[in-house]
Amino acid sequence: MKYVTLYFLLFFSFCLSQEVSNEVIAYKDIKAELDTIWGMEQTPIRQRDAARRKHGIDSEQFQKYQKIYKKNHAINEKKVKEILDTYGWPTQETRGERGNWTLCNVLQHSDNTVRIHYLPMMKQAVKDGRLEARFLVRAEDRIATEKGELQLYGGQMKYYPETKSFNVWPVYDPANIDKRRAALGLEPIAPFLKRRFDFDWNLEEQLKRTAEFEQEKNKN
Repeated sequence: MKYVTLYFLLFFSFCLSQEVSNEVIAYKDIKAELDTIWGMEQTPIRQRDAARRKHGIDSEQFQKYQKIYKKNHAINEKKVKEILDTYGWPTQETRGERGNWTLCNVLQHSDNTVRIHYLPMMKQAVKDGRLEARFLVRAEDRIATEKGELQLYGGQMKYYPETKSFNVWPVYDPANIDKRRAALGLEPIAPFLKRRFDFDWNLEEQLKRTAEFEQEKNKN
């Protein structure tokens, strides 16, 4: 009888722990959860980027923080999926001031299948006034670059090992990029890239890079 009772207690404890671990994030707790996710996602990224600037992308310091970031991101992605799949895109009152940054950064750092899956939800959120267009175009550009296609709005940079430097992923019709950006209420590409990445936009250079990109793609 003693062994039966012990077995029952262990089984009950296991079931209880499973129930707790699978508990859905409550709607009222979304803001607090997103605040936690933000810290977990962004802190190792800032540390990693600081290590890159100081020691280089091949340094042990860079790899250390990259490993932490990847581990944290796997947890954060699961939580963000849970929030979006359960409640849809949260309202500002529910998500807080930094909520959209948190949700979109985690999705941006995920693989393309995740971004593509939630793109319709993001588009609807923009229509409903729950999400700014800048987050949507950022995702659209990332999806395009991951597919090996030209980006439309110029927000995606790439590290080129051969030159050990960053440059804009080739852009569709660079001469008219500011018209496309203005139509969505975005600032011109030159000041955006300078402020965001300390990168100098050169139209002639980007026209040449786009032409070379298209020529190379047509070969394949």
